Amino acid sequence: MSHDSTTAPEAAARKLSGRRRREIVAVLLFSGGPIFESSIPLSVFGIDRQDAGVPRYRLLVCAGEEGPLRTTGGLELTAPHGLEAISRAGTVVVPAWRSITSPPPEEALDALRRAHEEGARIVGLCTGAFVLAAAGLLDGRPATTHWMYAPTLAKRYPSVHVDPRELFVDDGDVLTSAGTAAGIDLCLHIVRTDHGNEAAGALARRLVVPPRRSGGQERYLDRSLPEEIGADPLAEVVAWALEHLHEQFDVETLAARAYMSRRTFDRRFRSLTGSAPLQWLITQRVLQAQRLLETSDYSVDEVAGRCGFRSPVALRGHFRRQLGSSPAAYRAAYRARRPQPGDNPGANGHGGKPDKPVEMAPAQGPETPGPVPAQSRRTAAAAASSGVGASAASMPAGPAGHAEGFTHSDAFAQGRASLPGPRTAP
Repeated sequence: MSHDSTTAPEAAARKLSGRRRREIVAVLLFSGGPIFESSIPLSVFGIDRQDAGVPRYRLLVCAGEEGPLRTTGGLELTAPHGLEAISRAGTVVVPAWRSITSPPPEEALDALRRAHEEGARIVGLCTGAFVLAAAGLLDGRPATTHWMYAPTLAKRYPSVHVDPRELFVDDGDVLTSAGTAAGIDLCLHIVRTDHGNEAAGALARRLVVPPRRSGGQERYLDRSLPEEIGADPLAEVVAWALEHLHEQFDVETLAARAYMSRRTFDRRFRSLTGSAPLQWLITQRVLQAQRLLETSDYSVDEVAGRCGFRSPVALRGHFRRQLGSSPAAYRAAYRARRPQPGDNPGANGHGGKPDKPVEMAPAQGPETPGPVPAQSRRTAAAAASSGVGASAASMPAGPAGHAEGFTHSDAFAQGRASLPGPRTAP
């Protein structure tokens, strides 16, 4: 799923400066950036595939700061160009930024602002959106980034309309994408915009990826909240909500417990988490339903009641929107992939039933574009649909380990990690 608002007046009015060429793509690299994300635009725009029907781009790899540039595994890179080369590019791509909590170099931000003023298309992949936001290029615009970093982007840059549900957002002359695989999606979208579906399809075949992916980031979302909320007065209210998901209560109840009006509570909750409280609450109820479906023999009707849904119909609707499956189908798939007591190994020298082939399904992690064994995946958690009656601007943050400032808060995570289970493929 993507958001496309290329008809924005500001985007339509800006023309490319005469010294810039649309077929020239500058990729801006920084020290500390991950090599996988950095390599995506290099592979898409830097390899001549005219034999496959893909028009050629001219690639300029530019260092955003003094080198050598360190990347994943301690490798050091030396970019052939500096910031001055950006002045020739009609498209400038920032594939990653090393830290979501530290500011990028001012010289690089100035170069991005000049390129944008002169009509260049500016692209931020994954954490590259933080560089675009720091340059002021996302002010008042819709944007996305990896779901795990979306709350921090929304909190640090409140004028940016962050939507972590999208794989990428095209706002005309400024484009942003979610995590690694979504960077490929956005680069394919750029080729499609420039040269049509046939060229993008040919490139997708060369990269062995789908030309278009359906859906958004909802199926990848985790339930955690940023650790910094633990010191906020709302932490007690959130902890209470997590402990009472089996009861029927609404956001007004939470606002009353916080001694706030609904409007003030919504604003404070969003400023802390990047999520609308109603969306967050529905997500937690669905996650609780997942756990009960995986670990208990309660009927779907009983699960609905124990998760605070007013009816089984409500559970089924939200469950399908978030996970792409009915509760009954989810439970069946989960149990089919778990070893059953008494099962004997198959064709392995110990007798018993023959081994079942490993089931393969589309990967659901933001860092993995290819298939993985279904039984090895973690349970997916998802964001609530925008049709639930609240603003769909942001969703909860994700687990620690990939970005500064994101760790599990004991008050919210203790004893609530999702059990291993299948991620549902539509």
